[in-house]
Amino acid sequence: MGAMTDRSRKQAERAQLDYPLTAPAADGSVVTIAPGLLWARMPMQGSLGHINVYLLEDNDGWWIVDTGLCIDKVKSLWLKLADKYFAEKPLKALICTHFHYDHSGQSAWLNDYFNVPVYMTHGEYFAMRVFSTGIADVGSPSQRDFFHCSGVPGDLAEEVIVSCSNDPFRAASPPSYIRIRDEQSLQIGSRQWRIIIGQGHSPEHACLYCEDEGILIAGDQLLPEISSNVLVTDIEPYGNPLALWLQSLTRLEKLPDETLVLPAHGPVFRNLKVRVHQLQTHHERQLNILREKMADGQPATAFQLMGCLFQRKLSTIENILALGETLAHLNWLMENHEISALTDSEGIRQYCAE
Repeated sequence: MGAMTDRSRKQAERAQLDYPLTAPAADGSVVTIAPGLLWARMPMQGSLGHINVYLLEDNDGWWIVDTGLCIDKVKSLWLKLADKYFAEKPLKALICTHFHYDHSGQSAWLNDYFNVPVYMTHGEYFAMRVFSTGIADVGSPSQRDFFHCSGVPGDLAEEVIVSCSNDPFRAASPPSYIRIRDEQSLQIGSRQWRIIIGQGHSPEHACLYCEDEGILIAGDQLLPEISSNVLVTDIEPYGNPLALWLQSLTRLEKLPDETLVLPAHGPVFRNLKVRVHQLQTHHERQLNILREKMADGQPATAFQLMGCLFQRKLSTIENILALGETLAHLNWLMENHEISALTDSEGIRQYCAE
């Protein structure tokens, strides 16, 4: 019954948004959103199935926004697009909204093959550099302690560590970048794009907003069908990314409702304010589930509480994402003095209501 309720809720939420364009296939096809603004898709494994990438025409070349994963299929599709669009006007720049693999995985190759600069925020570029070289940190004592403290069973923690050690999508990072900053403007052809920085999903995520035409290239900051992953990791175990995420949603909510939102996953859509409210409601619902569970007065670990938020069977990698999401909501409740935590004699953190 709960799953049916969730499915019905998602269908109702989808019906509240306006989808004016049919999405391209992830095969090198494009959809023209507006003159000089093209939408393509790159294939991905897993439930998402794709990432949206955008081509922006300048007077003397093309810019692209996001890259897809570092896999051969994506590389071949970029070459296919290059044959069609970059022959007369060359590729001149790449913007990565943030450092996650599906958004920056081909950045080093594109930078080298087409000899173009990579534009990123400071926080995203250096996060990319850390993760591209950080394989030695997988399974470190601090990471193992993080899992233990969260109540993750030892065998599952080992599965996660092995899976992360064999990560097939880890990619090199470009050796240099051009920094973009909040409220900076980029003139690309006839359009002026204002950078809007969001946080919570990643350190310093860049959205691009064209006020004159009411278009937002949103990356993962505003998706039409799912909530972006907002998680706590062993790198910042006491961080409060959910607070940053909700603040970023509030900032985007100030844009006009008729803004055409170009997300990284899912279809292009309108009714921005409705979607922001849906996402805010989703996280409040998650917080309420934890509040109700801890109201019984019984201490629980983050791993135990994760089972309340995520009731379906999870893959190894989904487990670590779900744990991070759970900790993000627990840290939000902690910072707002609704719950407290004590570490027991075995070094495991137990949460309970104040």
